[in-house]
Formats: sequence, C-alpha cells, structure tokens
Amino acid sequence: MDQSREIILYHYSFSPYARRITWYLNLRRIPFKQCMQPATMPRPDISSLGTAYRRIPLLSIGRDIYLDTRLILSKLETLFPPSSAHPALTSPSPSPDQATLTKLLEHWAIDAGMFNRAAALIPSDMPLLKDPKFTKDREDYTGRSWSKENIERARPEALVEIHAAFEFFEGTVLADGREWVLGGREGPMLADIEAAWLFSWLKGLKGALPPAYISSQQFPKTFAWIERFDAVVLAAMKKNGPAQKISGAEAVQAVGNGEWAEEEASVDGDNPSGLRKGEMVEVWPIDSGFSRKDRGRLVGLSTREVVVEGRTEEGGEVRIHAPRHGFRVRSVKEVEKL
Repeated sequence: MDQSREIILYHYSFSPYARRITWYLNLRRIPFKQCMQPATMPRPDISSLGTAYRRIPLLSIGRDIYLDTRLILSKLETLFPPSSAHPALTSPSPSPDQATLTKLLEHWAIDAGMFNRAAALIPSDMPLLKDPKFTKDREDYTGRSWSKENIERARPEALVEIHAAFEFFEGTVLADGREWVLGGREGPMLADIEAAWLFSWLKGLKGALPPAYISSQQFPKTFAWIERFDAVVLAAMKKNGPAQKISGAEAVQAVGNGEWAEEEASVDGDNPSGLRKGEMVEVWPIDSGFSRKDRGRLVGLSTREVVVEGRTEEGGEVRIHAPRHGFRVRSVKEVEKL
C-alpha cells in the first residue's frame, strides 16, 4: 500500500455501519489502519481532520476524506480495481440483474427504514441505554427521544418488520437453497454485505430477537446464510491479522502528509442548485446527524457526490467527499439569508 495514500478507518467496534467497511476491506484484502473513536460526541480526532461530520464510520485515503458507507464502498470499488492482491466482490461482468439487486439491497437496508427498525430492537435494559450521556447523544443524532418508554413503544412494530425481512429472505432470496445472495459457491459478494449487516448485527445482539418469534427453526436458510457469511468474514480477518490502531494525532499527520487519492472533480455546469466551482457551500446529511454541517469551497459536484475543500487543524488541505443522495448542499449566501 502506498504510504502517501494509506487508508484510515475511523470507527468504534460495535458500530453496525462500520462492519460494512471492515468486512469489505478484509474480504478484498485491502490493508488499512484504524483510528478508534468514542461512541458519543465529541470526537476530536475527526474534527481535527477539518470536518464536522458526526456519523461513524469515516474513511480517509491520503488527503481525501469520504463520508457515508454508501459512498465509501463505491469509492473503494473504483479506487481498488480487482487484482490478484485484492480479489473482487462482484462478478467480472455483473449482469444487470446482479447489479440491480445489489443496489436495491443497499436502499432496502438504509433508505427503506430497515436499520431504524433494527435499532428499535436494541433491548431497553442494556447498560448503554441507561447512560444519560449516550441517550442524549443519540437524541441529538436522530432528532427523536431515546427514553426507555419510547424504545419499548416502538418494539412491536419493529419486530413485525424484521420478521417480514426474515420471511423475504427465507421465502424469496434464498428460497432455492443458494449459498449466497447472487447464487454461486465461490463466496460472498457485495450484495451479501449489503444484505447481511443488519441480520448479523441483530443475531449477535443479545435479547434483540425473541427466539419464539425469530429463530433458526423458523428461518433455517437465512440463519445458515448469516452464519456462513460471518464464518467467511472471521476467517478473512484472522488471515489478514488485526488492522493497526493509530492515535488521532498520528492519523491527522498521515492525512496531512498524504497525496490525493483521486484527481480533483469538476462541478456540473447545469446542476439544479446553480452552484459554481469555488463557491462557499455547506453540506450536511438530511436523515440523521443533520445538526453538524461542513462548510468549505466547492471543488466537485455531480449527481453522485459533492466535494468541498477543508483543512486539518495543522493547516493541511483536504477534500471532503459526501454522496449527493441523502445529503444537502447549499450556498453559504443562501443559508445565511434563512
């Protein structure tokens, strides 16, 4: 791995979203370092990079900083093409059906509300949910109450939705006895990561799934697939060895001394917002973590991503990449008029 473009993953160990990235990196044998973060704000290691983003994970490659797991996975697919060193997690020439199903599973898990339903199954008696600091942090993050009463009130409907998800995989996706979501026996693909992360997280979360309602007896194919996936990932992680942990100070120094992971993007001249390259803008997610906004000079804008210039606390220039989907970008002049 080129030291000037090394990968650093900022996350905490029990983040279900971060698993999407650690699984991908390990399955493709892409080396990375990790900068471990607290589960709640503040996160000075991340703010020192020049971004206000509060969601986990965040990934840097050299001086480029990528937000949101959907964009991170897309960039890793592009920046690390399949090779003998980094085997693909997609078919060499994926069919339209395979590509469509992979994308639809991404939207199903994140945009269709399945993660919110899964999060509602966190047992209300967990020690973490009795910590006022944690619940206050998550209320700021989601914009809703995390009281025990609200959590328990949402649980019945959440269980129905998750039960339906297991039914869908048991009776439709895996109904023909296939080992992996897209078929074949060579191992999991990106579609399996997009589908498995919520199931695997819930299966390992003690007390989340009531055995009388959701178990391997009712859904043998689905539970076998989850266990098969977990075993392959665990084997890959053992083979690769643990990723090196580095401090926030080491991480920001590596980013500041790094090279660009990709060439500077352009700004679509006909973008609906009428924004122009070099304009000062604010960028923020609109579904969660929306109180934290990045402000910087616009250097790239397309239908897929927005890129703004930022600076580390040491003064090094960085580029902060966010997906267009699920994020808002506005001119600072427009924001200040509101």
